[in-house]
Amino acid sequence: MKMAAIGVHLGGTSSCVAVYKDGRADVVANDSGDRVTPAIVAYRENEKVVGLAAKQGRIRNATNTVVKVKQILGRCFDDPQVQKHLAESKCSLINKDGKPRYEIDTGEQLKVIAPEEVMQLIFEKMKETAQSALGSDVNNVVITVPLDFEKNQKNVLREAAQAAGFNVLRLIHEPAAALLAFGVGQDAPSGKSNVLVYKLGGSSLSITVVEVNSGMYRVLASHADDSIGGECFTETLAQYLASEFQRLFKQNIKESPRAMMKLINSAEVAKHALSTLGSANCFVDSLHEGLDFECAVSRARFESLCATLFSQSIQPIEKLVEEAGLSQSDISKVVLCGGSARIPKLQQMIQDLFRDADLLNSIPPDEVIAVGAATEAALLSGKESVALEEEALIAECSARDILAKETDVTGSDTYTVVFPSGTPLPARRQHAFQAPGTTPSVCLELYQSGGKGCEAMRDKVAQVVLRDLQLKESSNHEILAILTMKRDGSLHVTCTEQQTGISEAIAIEVAS
Repeated sequence: MKMAAIGVHLGGTSSCVAVYKDGRADVVANDSGDRVTPAIVAYRENEKVVGLAAKQGRIRNATNTVVKVKQILGRCFDDPQVQKHLAESKCSLINKDGKPRYEIDTGEQLKVIAPEEVMQLIFEKMKETAQSALGSDVNNVVITVPLDFEKNQKNVLREAAQAAGFNVLRLIHEPAAALLAFGVGQDAPSGKSNVLVYKLGGSSLSITVVEVNSGMYRVLASHADDSIGGECFTETLAQYLASEFQRLFKQNIKESPRAMMKLINSAEVAKHALSTLGSANCFVDSLHEGLDFECAVSRARFESLCATLFSQSIQPIEKLVEEAGLSQSDISKVVLCGGSARIPKLQQMIQDLFRDADLLNSIPPDEVIAVGAATEAALLSGKESVALEEEALIAECSARDILAKETDVTGSDTYTVVFPSGTPLPARRQHAFQAPGTTPSVCLELYQSGGKGCEAMRDKVAQVVLRDLQLKESSNHEILAILTMKRDGSLHVTCTEQQTGISEAIAIEVAS
């Protein structure tokens, strides 16, 4: 057997590992026989449990069970994503030196655990799964990250994987991995085409429009939303089941966290079954006060319950394609990823939007990103003849919008997007603006933003101040800023007052 390589996709709610050997990439099953492992870690008195057993034990051990650790990895405690996690997590989260830490009660003492330690345990589970399938000690891995992962998040993720014993060959973006899995742009490297990568996971939606040109992937536009995901569909189905229980037994269980957790587990199993079957049976033993509950749910009923959520999941597509400067007919392929993209109704809605496009779903959507990562790992290991060009594979791009803020001659603040998220790097931009001639100094402030027009999420990253300018009563200062963003995401800015040549330059690290 030729040398194998490993690809890992670690999502918000689940993780998946694929191995590349004998010329192909395949997802491998864990010790429970499942090809996808819940990204959940439970702490018990004398042991740490990862995956399905941790998920099943949540009903009794919720406060010591960590879920969605990816959401807070590498972030500061006051980050909005950490605060959202804090509000939702049943596991206690504390602020330690400005960083989020889990507080775990093991019975004897309280333990403080960093998110990267939790992530390390999940990586160890992935490594163990891959190696047991291979029967050998293979450590080379490619790990996928979301398009909007920032430099620090990538560093922390890499360190967690290395602590688990992996040799990390590269981190690649999830949309690129999805395209690699299907060999998009690799088999016919000439000519330009546009592909939409649609990923609907357990806790988030991300959509990316990619231009494929001679084996190179360039992000034209991207959209991310963590308010919608498969968990929303599960929750909706669980609420319906609770209403059915109330109708049958005249008891309201919606206020009982334990009963609802049981229903959510049952609803999730039914949801998965409804992707392949016309109906599913939900049975919960001793759901409430010793009462057993059984309810059949048809696919039509599930689709009716989730109709609004499905529309919400599809809605951003048209706007994003337009933002990329394209029409729906310009999209030649749509790649589906994430477990929720298995849902037949969603697939039909996407196909209806892109009638002339190929819908690529022959690889199960919850496995496709891991398959692409393993394909890339094989290339980088140099042990397999994969027809891909390493350096021409993925164009680095800016993770967030970079905005310039200046105060115009009327005294009001204006924001201008200089580098939209998804801008291929390196990139160079000019930004000209005016300031009142009666002021001796001019300030240009730079911000990064998590989304289009999202003022609340703007973070100031730097400012450039031009001082000792000549005062002009009858005219304005004409300022030209040259901004260069390098491949590593660092930003170099030079501001020059045009008439006098007075100039200031700075270099900063921002999100890559």
